[in-house]
Amino acid sequence: MGDLRGTSATSPGSWRHDNGGAGKCKPEVLAKDAGAIGVNVGKVPVVKTEISTRVLAEALAGPADVSAVIPCLNEANSIGVCVEKAMQAFRAAGVRGEVVVADNGSTDGSVEIAEKLGARVIHVAQRGYGFALRAGIAAAKGEFIIMGDADDSYDFGEVPRFVEKWRQGYDVVMGNRFRGEIKPGAMPWHHKYIGNPGLSSLLNLFFRTGIGDSHCGMRGFARAVYDRMDLRSTGMEFASEFVIKAAQLRAKVAEIPITLWPDKRGRPPHLRSFRDGWRHLRFMLLYAPNWLFLLPGATLVSVGLLLVFWLLPGPRNLTPRVTLDLHTMIFGVIFTLLGVQILSIGAFAKVFSYAERFDRGTVSLKRLLRHVTLESGLLLGGGLFLTGFAGCAFVVWQWISSGFGPLQQVREVLFWSMWLFLGVQVIFASFFLSMLGISRGTYIGDNELR
Repeated sequence: MGDLRGTSATSPGSWRHDNGGAGKCKPEVLAKDAGAIGVNVGKVPVVKTEISTRVLAEALAGPADVSAVIPCLNEANSIGVCVEKAMQAFRAAGVRGEVVVADNGSTDGSVEIAEKLGARVIHVAQRGYGFALRAGIAAAKGEFIIMGDADDSYDFGEVPRFVEKWRQGYDVVMGNRFRGEIKPGAMPWHHKYIGNPGLSSLLNLFFRTGIGDSHCGMRGFARAVYDRMDLRSTGMEFASEFVIKAAQLRAKVAEIPITLWPDKRGRPPHLRSFRDGWRHLRFMLLYAPNWLFLLPGATLVSVGLLLVFWLLPGPRNLTPRVTLDLHTMIFGVIFTLLGVQILSIGAFAKVFSYAERFDRGTVSLKRLLRHVTLESGLLLGGGLFLTGFAGCAFVVWQWISSGFGPLQQVREVLFWSMWLFLGVQVIFASFFLSMLGISRGTYIGDNELR
């Protein structure tokens, strides 16, 4: 038999069966005949529509229950070892498996090595760890998918252990290097003691993931659960998004101890500790508006209102030499206004996250926003504005009555002006929230998550 050659399953081009120079063999699969398998090859985008990639892959590849997906970029020193270990693990466990190598533009012969050993190579033009994994997973045929790095730092001989957990009913099976073993030289000290534990702790705090090693590069998952995740990351933060979405979907997750070995890449790592660490942290904060906006905003409002009401009657003496007066009250007003502004942005972020299917969790704010209409926001803002305006008008009337002398009611001016400004903020924030949900009767309306 010959082999199928041509461009990747994720890029446009033509495919033809190469029978090694013998007579013409049918069928031939060309771009112009791609309709025969239901795929418009010439219009398949790179990674952007994983469905097209999967349809083409299923038409051209054999059956498989388990797929090992390996992202690759110039891993000639180790890709062969990874492919061989995965193939041997499939045979030893009696599993119908395949190895899919998602190549991100290798120029060192990695592609040829992987193909020679029986792997199916998917060429991914768009650079990035997330791009490569998404394309490889889209092309995989297995109901259960195991991903791992191509530098042989993870032992693909452990694939049967992941499969066993899947067969026990788990949707996601995470490797845990800290419960297993980290060989000397396999992980830099700042990753081992600061980076990985810190990021995993934040994920558990923000999203209640309950995972001890959330950034382990070897993990398995059911195709059905992955398809519901709607992952969008293009870089290293793919690992964080995966764990967040699994928690939001309430997937059944198991962890198994694994060993991390020194890599065999023979080149500098693609991972950049501080750059990629920041990308993970940034991504987590953007997915956690409660922590990024609502908690700081509520704290500022609470502190600000406390200072304003505490100092409204007059100065407060903390010690014989320390007195809090108007200047501190001014800061209280500023804290309150700033806090409300941050809370407004948090509400915008919440509505946007629901509309774009980022947040699948059940949050009390979601229920609140479902029952808050534009009119109720305008009534609240208008009430605050009129209250503040009336208070300021009364102070002005007193000032006029005194013959425009020295203004003694500075505290009252600060107090009532604060409510007037808050009313203006609420009014315009209500309009913007309504614009975000303009197709619905409420800010969230009937935008149910599916």
